[in-house]
Amino acid sequence: MVLRPLVELFLTSTNFHSSTKMNRREYLWQSGGGLGGIALSSMLGSDRLDAAGTGPILEQPHHPARAKRVIQLFMAGAASHIDLFDYKPFLIKHHGEKSDFGEPVEAFQNGLGPWMKPVWEFKPYGKSGKMLGETVSNLGEVVDDMAFVHNLIGKTGVHSQATYLQSTGFDRPGFPGMGCWVSYGLGSMNNNLPTFVVLPDHRGFASNGPKNWGSAFLPAENQGTIIRPGTKNPIPDLNPPSGTNYISHEAELDAQSLLSNLNRQHLGTRSGDSRLEARIKSYELAARMQLAAPEALSISDEPQYIKDMYGIRPDGTSWPKDINHKEEANHFGRKCLVARRLLERGVRFVQVWSGCDNGFPRRNWDSHEDINRDHGPLSYGMAVGASALIKDLKQRGLLEDTIILWTTEFGRMPSTQGSKGRDHNPFVFTNWLSGGGIKGGVTHGQSDEWGYKPLDRDNPTEVYDIHATIMHLLGINHERLTFRKDSIDRRLTDVHGKVIPEIIA
Repeated sequence: MVLRPLVELFLTSTNFHSSTKMNRREYLWQSGGGLGGIALSSMLGSDRLDAAGTGPILEQPHHPARAKRVIQLFMAGAASHIDLFDYKPFLIKHHGEKSDFGEPVEAFQNGLGPWMKPVWEFKPYGKSGKMLGETVSNLGEVVDDMAFVHNLIGKTGVHSQATYLQSTGFDRPGFPGMGCWVSYGLGSMNNNLPTFVVLPDHRGFASNGPKNWGSAFLPAENQGTIIRPGTKNPIPDLNPPSGTNYISHEAELDAQSLLSNLNRQHLGTRSGDSRLEARIKSYELAARMQLAAPEALSISDEPQYIKDMYGIRPDGTSWPKDINHKEEANHFGRKCLVARRLLERGVRFVQVWSGCDNGFPRRNWDSHEDINRDHGPLSYGMAVGASALIKDLKQRGLLEDTIILWTTEFGRMPSTQGSKGRDHNPFVFTNWLSGGGIKGGVTHGQSDEWGYKPLDRDNPTEVYDIHATIMHLLGINHERLTFRKDSIDRRLTDVHGKVIPEIIA
């Protein structure tokens, strides 16, 4: 059945006119799946559709902004600060000796074995002389553009809760991701791409999955949109199914207009429910994305030297013999390059994930058994991609108003689990930031001589402080961007958070 007669049938059918309470769900069930494709193809009729982008809740920033956009690099599974960024000579000197923390320690599993030195040698890099582990040495080229925070503390050693805390500011479900808050406050910088994009690990989701970037009680249009670079179908269901060449321009306009009218009529009976409004806007955005997204996601027009810089080398030239290192660099580098392309085209917030919650063999940063085996490929690939991202944004003039945040759910213990692994350490770990008003070549806060807890236990840094600082650089007072929920003015930083002036340029 061609689609124009289908639309006319619904307009003229007895059931349609006799039942004014026919809702959107009933209509879609009766009309079948064909209109789903039409809804995604409305670029042909953009003159008859609302093309407005997502509007910000803030009419203007609370104060002058230093940054416009954010990239969050999330290492799922808990990356080891003391093997990558936080140099501890004490562990080298006392390697293999019985660990003594000076207090009772509640380990997540049984990781209170002897002291264990860093798996990789550390060397100084840049004018700042920052010590980095060998596996992340690629970051040495840009270390003077980075600010390290070594006294960050968490609230839990449970992956799901800690991942929520870093993603949403709360250690339990039901709260919006940081990208959702940025989308809600500042709105979109483009009409044709989502405001908040998520690039998950190519193997699957980390703990909590899409709940890490869900909008929760914020308007549903602020949730993250999943894109999988390098796959055959990076954005599922974006385009109409094959074999729909019978769809005509006029039929598409008619069907889209009818669907829009039914949706908005249905929306009018359900005030306060943002889900349908978000679905309407998602149809309209998806239609515009059909033209914009393929171009943004394609890296075929990138010069080879740019691909080489990001580690995208299918032939493996110049890579270590370990194929896993090459593979991880390819995947993470591609996501970083696509993130840069999305930022160039007006995407406000991009979240890039490394590692997934997939059990065994481990393909995440949860290295209970063997730090070298698990962290080696992941950290090498991350360092190649992240270094290239900083250099590329800088050479294009985008780093000055783009914040890069590297984070993980917690750190790992300075003592051994087994003979090669490390247990969870929520008591102290590392974040680093770059660009967008961040002071480069500095370190804020210290961990103790073991890398077990903050050196100054009375003045640690919390995730709320990281979030507050990012919001501040975006021109947002984190205490004033709120949403009334259950008689509480909710915000990203809960009732906590202070800006960290020491890392602001």
